[in-house]
Amino acid sequence: MVGRLDTGIDVLDRKLDGGLPPGCIVAYTADPASQSELLLYELTAARGTLYLTTERSDDAVRHAIESSPSEVGSPTVRQVTGDAPLEEATRLIGALPDGANLIIDTMDVLERTDTDDYIEFLNELKSQMLETGSIAVLHCLKGGDEPANRSRTYHAVDAVFDLRTEIAGTELENHLTVPKFRGGSQPTEAIKLELTEEVAIDTSRDIA
Repeated sequence: MVGRLDTGIDVLDRKLDGGLPPGCIVAYTADPASQSELLLYELTAARGTLYLTTERSDDAVRHAIESSPSEVGSPTVRQVTGDAPLEEATRLIGALPDGANLIIDTMDVLERTDTDDYIEFLNELKSQMLETGSIAVLHCLKGGDEPANRSRTYHAVDAVFDLRTEIAGTELENHLTVPKFRGGSQPTEAIKLELTEEVAIDTSRDIA
């Protein structure tokens, strides 16, 4: 579709009619024990990327990206630290160039801040994405101790990508669904992915 920005992951782009609209914010949800970061790393190959890490060090993230066997880019990696993570993240995002990717890995630290401040951050983030024509992917870990503001994230974003990792017999299977997509036609089927050396569609069985 004209005007869309490709993600760099072919199977996703096909399902999304060519990619994501400029200005789009995606919540990417996954279990902590999954290999969900592989998809994040591969997104960096599509265009210039600002990668904000809130838990791992910037050196650890750079090493993981450089060690990835799949095609990746050379993102700018910055660690969000300190007692005012929202302010620090806002400052870093303010320097985002036009038509870039923004990845925040993970959102948990930001989602545990004051609700009013967090909502203001989300609104400013959307304005920045629209102004620069960029795409933001917010990595949201699932689990029993989800942050109180997770529901605000789901409400604010334009799309939700949900990765589910299950054991089927002796095989580990990853299925990506898109339960929310304001940017156009919503994919109705789960996408079965291989998250090993690179993100690819799994053709060993029918896609559920």
